[in-house]
Amino acid sequence: MATAKNVALLIFCVAGIYSAYLTQGVVSEHFALKRYGEEKERFTHLESLNGAQSLCCFIWAWLILQFMFMTGSIKPEQTASWHAYWKAGLTNSMGPAFGMIALKNITYSAQVLVKSCKMVPVMVMGTVLYGKRYSMVEYICMSLIGVGVALFGRKSSSKVSSRLANPNTVLGYSLCLLNLAFDGYTNAVQDEINKKHPRNPPIHMMAWMNFWTSVYYALYLFIITNTGFEMIAFCARHPDAAWDVILFCLCGAFGQLFIFFTIKTFGSLVNTLVCTTRKFFNILISVVWNSNPLLPMQWTAVFMVFTGLIASSLVKTKKHKQH
Repeated sequence: MATAKNVALLIFCVAGIYSAYLTQGVVSEHFALKRYGEEKERFTHLESLNGAQSLCCFIWAWLILQFMFMTGSIKPEQTASWHAYWKAGLTNSMGPAFGMIALKNITYSAQVLVKSCKMVPVMVMGTVLYGKRYSMVEYICMSLIGVGVALFGRKSSSKVSSRLANPNTVLGYSLCLLNLAFDGYTNAVQDEINKKHPRNPPIHMMAWMNFWTSVYYALYLFIITNTGFEMIAFCARHPDAAWDVILFCLCGAFGQLFIFFTIKTFGSLVNTLVCTTRKFFNILISVVWNSNPLLPMQWTAVFMVFTGLIASSLVKTKKHKQH
């Protein structure tokens, strides 16, 4: 009975993550490619989507957090301070913004693939700067991922490239690598907070991470630049774009909750495998739904990358169990 319950719960988690992020992927590509209205306007401020999403996620998580405080399922003394997240919030606002802007230069499939290769710069820097040694299997996985990403970017369908706002593979890949670098720092700060406060609930981190991210985006969108006002004006001119923004934000909010719940219930490996396979389906949907065909060499590259990612996750789990 317990096994059947766990299987049902895992299916629920997988369905939640897949439905939220596959839908958000479709909407993200929709923003990058669609022309709105009779004037055929593009939604140019893609980075503003992350600001809107962070505000939605903060409100959603904060309401849940208050309910958990009221019911006593979380005690104030087990949580980190709300201002402990300000540094992670800063890089969390910058990294994903670079990833979204990259969609002007590269296809959504390429963006997903490049952002999946986080282990490559980590291993290269670890080996070169700190003399760290990895197993032969890990180096093979890294090579599969690195070569796969390089192969994918060598050539793409002219039909797909022509739909981009500003096709530029080098710039798009560089922006994605900046995204990975900032994400790496964000994860390191989050790990440090969890070490200091081992009983800190994930929903608390979700709430206050998104709070600080929202603050930084508000400064950028409405004070440093006029991007926020331009986005609001665009949505006023094109109500269908406003609905797309709302859907993007809701998918992000629900997706984050399912990820936190999956990690808490089944552990980080299961969550990593679910999110990794989800990215493959993001690419598949981009090909089918948005008519973005991949060349045979690009399909080979996709399978190389995801073989490396899944094998790497399994190797890490085995090493963790041995320790």
